[in-house]
Amino acid sequence: MSSTTILLLLVSILIAAGLSFYQYLYKVKSRSKVTLLLAFLRFFSIFGLLLLLINPIITRKTVETVKTPLPIVIDNSASIKDLKADKSAMEVFQKLSENSDLAAKFDVQAYQFDADFLPSDTINFKGKQSNIDVVAKNLKNIYKNLNYPTVLISDGNQTSGEDYVFGFNPDNKVYPLVVGDTTTYLDLRVSQLNVNKYAFHKNKYPVEVFLNYSGTKSINATFKITQGNSTLNQQTLAFSPSKKSATINVLLPADKVGLQILKATISSKETEKNTYNNTKNFAVEVIDQKTEVALISSISHPDLGAIKRSIESNAQKKVTILKPKQVNSLDNYNVLILYQPNGEFKTVFDQNENAKINTWTITGNDTDYNFLNQNQTNFSFKMSGSKEDYLAAFDSQFNLFALDNIGFEQFPPLENPFGAITANGNVNVLLSSTIRNIATNQPLMTFSENQGRRSAYLFGENIWKWRANTHVDKKSFADFDVFLDKTIQYLASNNARKSLVVGHERFYNSGEGIEITAQYFNKNYELDEKARLTISVTNSKTKQVKRYDLLRTSNAFKVNLDGLAAGNYTFTVKELNSNSAYSGSFEVLDFDIEKQFVNPDWNKLNQLAAQTKGKAFLASQADALVKQLLADDSYKAIQKTLVKKSPLIEWIWLLVLIVISLASEWFIRKYNGLL
Repeated sequence: MSSTTILLLLVSILIAAGLSFYQYLYKVKSRSKVTLLLAFLRFFSIFGLLLLLINPIITRKTVETVKTPLPIVIDNSASIKDLKADKSAMEVFQKLSENSDLAAKFDVQAYQFDADFLPSDTINFKGKQSNIDVVAKNLKNIYKNLNYPTVLISDGNQTSGEDYVFGFNPDNKVYPLVVGDTTTYLDLRVSQLNVNKYAFHKNKYPVEVFLNYSGTKSINATFKITQGNSTLNQQTLAFSPSKKSATINVLLPADKVGLQILKATISSKETEKNTYNNTKNFAVEVIDQKTEVALISSISHPDLGAIKRSIESNAQKKVTILKPKQVNSLDNYNVLILYQPNGEFKTVFDQNENAKINTWTITGNDTDYNFLNQNQTNFSFKMSGSKEDYLAAFDSQFNLFALDNIGFEQFPPLENPFGAITANGNVNVLLSSTIRNIATNQPLMTFSENQGRRSAYLFGENIWKWRANTHVDKKSFADFDVFLDKTIQYLASNNARKSLVVGHERFYNSGEGIEITAQYFNKNYELDEKARLTISVTNSKTKQVKRYDLLRTSNAFKVNLDGLAAGNYTFTVKELNSNSAYSGSFEVLDFDIEKQFVNPDWNKLNQLAAQTKGKAFLASQADALVKQLLADDSYKAIQKTLVKKSPLIEWIWLLVLIVISLASEWFIRKYNGLL
């Protein structure tokens, strides 16, 4: 408090005392207790009012000690229990998190992880996936711009996510505490198997298998792929301490149509501690039909390559890029993509009058709209010579097929001549167009069906930018590729629309998400949001039946069947109001990725420690880890001085007291006849 403020307070006391003395005590013959009380109340009221005017500020200094955070993260995945390291991991975790010396130096904070990063509330070692990279990402977000150590209690075996060695901040030390038996046991493992989900009848499909070996001696192993009691491929491989991996590439015949369940196995005459990882089941659905798409264009454009790559991401579909003059026959194609039609497309349109193949027309700056007005009847075009950029707006009421909004509004604009596009009949709008966030009330992408023939239209070029934008945002082309795949799938089918449409896979891996989607349409083929959909799932072996309700999402109903045991299942989806039903089947393959390991990955965790200038420890070396953390002078508590300025007296309460004082003085004077 400044000297000026103190002087003002003294003057205020003198003024208040002088006025109250003059009012009640000056020239008063008898000074009773009532007079003294009234003088005090008057003094308090006047001094309080002056105090409010002065409003003295007091400065308070407090010292706060900020400790360095010490996150202790424990692996909660099932592999810890499979390696029989759950007890030692829990003991070490409790020993570190409850250590009083560490708590005195650090702000100890405990976490757990499996597929996700969570507080250490319930540790049960039942996680279905191990994602150490999620630890790195979350710690970066929680402790931004801080220098801190991390204790990672794990076996180092990661089953999902990016490589965690380079995910952690290299400026912050990581101390991996490795749990599990690090003794090298002889182990053969099918570490990864790559195969397409679909193959075509009477063709051959590739299978790529990665095999790993750990051990201290040379052995011979037998690798084979079987289907039931039949062996489709068998090879003998040699492994040694210097040759610990092998890659097998085989071509298998697709002789039977339908779902084919196969098994890849590696074995030897040696005894192994873990034989669960010697086998990997996989499945291939053999189909006898392939969608042939003709992409016809008279110009060269980046859109052509993007469309071809996107559609062919589905192995069931093949795209052939043709010039209009190269089209001699349309008999071999299921869908035609007409890219920026002009006069050269006349023969293509004439041939398709007889072939009646469904088409997808894409327009742009090189499109001849007069030609389109003469050769199709779905739309009328009145276009100008100026170009315009059109942004997309997703129509959530679109119901021809199930499609989520993949972020169309954030995609770059498509370029098309400015003008009026008028529909001549009923069309289903998937995307409408906007110009600089102003709705044009015109379509950007639509679908129509006329006398059994289906058509799609996209009014704008540069769709390749959409695919590139999807990869930039999500590190994958998958969302865009699914969008085009469903477009082609709709055009490739001329089947009458069903009221109940169900989507599901034919097989799932145990432990993965099992999701089934459904759409129910009313008589006008509008998505019925009030539909009541249920599903009953029956295990073909045990005959156990489970029933679930399908939950409403943006444009479909979904159910998640996670947790089903390996086996064959049949299911029926039923709409309760109309009794419409759909029946299908799927198989859950026996596969637990957390049981693939026989040793902790010491080398990987040691590499992580070296990358961050930390050090790896075994579970038995927890005391040494504590000593190193306590001896590290780079992690010191920081004392911060906080200066807080606040009024000496809260003025609201002072005002209340002044009112009480004045009211009391008035009532006392009134009671004693002094008014």
